[in-house]
Amino acid sequence: MTSDDANHLDPDVPTERRFGWSNLFVTPDEDPRSQATSVGERATLVDFITGCRQTLELKCQGLGAEQMARRSVPPSNMSLLGLVRHMADVERYWFRQILSGQDAPRRYRTTEDRDADSNGASPDPAVVDDAWDAWREEVTYAEQCVEGFRDLGTTVRLPNEEEEIAVREVLMHMIEEYARHCGHADLLRERIDGRVGV
Repeated sequence: MTSDDANHLDPDVPTERRFGWSNLFVTPDEDPRSQATSVGERATLVDFITGCRQTLELKCQGLGAEQMARRSVPPSNMSLLGLVRHMADVERYWFRQILSGQDAPRRYRTTEDRDADSNGASPDPAVVDDAWDAWREEVTYAEQCVEGFRDLGTTVRLPNEEEEIAVREVLMHMIEEYARHCGHADLLRERIDGRVGV
């Protein structure tokens, strides 16, 4: 039996892929991501990270709690809900702890369970709401934090290290982190309801 045959035997796996419009996830009128050209370093970095954040949100659009929490690519424990929780913690770490020097423990990850963002992603509407609230709160803080730096070349010392990191490097790292996880979100969403598109 091929893996294709196995998928068709699983009622939870969609049998066909579908685009929202043309080769896109949604129609251009429904797409919150800007197509405008960015001018200058700050605008380019901010626009790219904003687009990545919007893509993650878009890939979760219209899903219920069970779908958000579904681990749809076994044996991985990854889910869309786990990704939202993970990115809330990543935003919190880089913008509150590193760039602002706050004592802001991660919301989900612990020393006992480094994968708590995924492991605790249960199909409970309250857990989903909490994840979105946390993520949006951290994104809002991150945006304000970056606005507060006149020079993206400003550096801060990494905790327990001699190395310093510039604000622009944090933004580049966050773009890379989101891009990788938006790729995961593409596959997770496709396995949930067959929905594909950029």
